[in-house]
Amino acid sequence: MTTRFPKVSLRELVLDDAKDRYQWCLDEEVTRHLNMPDKYPPFSEAETLQWIDMCIHKTNGYEQKAILDHHGIHIGWVDLKNIDRLNQHAELGIAIGDKRYWGKGYGAAAMNEMLNFGFNSLDLNKIWLRVEIDNEKAIRSYKKMGYIEEGILRQDRFRKGRFVDRLRMSITKQEYLTNRTGYNQ
Repeated sequence: MTTRFPKVSLRELVLDDAKDRYQWCLDEEVTRHLNMPDKYPPFSEAETLQWIDMCIHKTNGYEQKAILDHHGIHIGWVDLKNIDRLNQHAELGIAIGDKRYWGKGYGAAAMNEMLNFGFNSLDLNKIWLRVEIDNEKAIRSYKKMGYIEEGILRQDRFRKGRFVDRLRMSITKQEYLTNRTGYNQ
């Protein structure tokens, strides 16, 4: 079965991205499953700008990119973090902040681009992620991309006053290359 993704591109972050990021983080539906402080807003405008600056200058350990639709509209972000060069793996994080793009394959398309970057440009062997077990939509998307469940991380995130479990999933370079033949961009 061939999966067709919408056209997206990834680009390096710019300081102006902080405006969109701050607005998206004001929407609790957008941030519900993101690992953010349990306060509203999760970050001030100044903190958001500082974070973007750290990503641009690569001082926080994140390889973060802006996600653009086919018209060049900034719709979210994707990153690799916890990069372990010795063991050749990293953790993936992704968010489509612009809800008009939810459920249309843009997240999968951006993830595919970041997997390609991680496996080919960073020479990683495995890319893993953590997803809250009640985020069924994301889990289905990750499985379609070829991610395999590794196990449950019990009480791994403190959200809204209680601990929630997260599922750890991963995809290896070989699995990605094998699965990629079924994707048609």
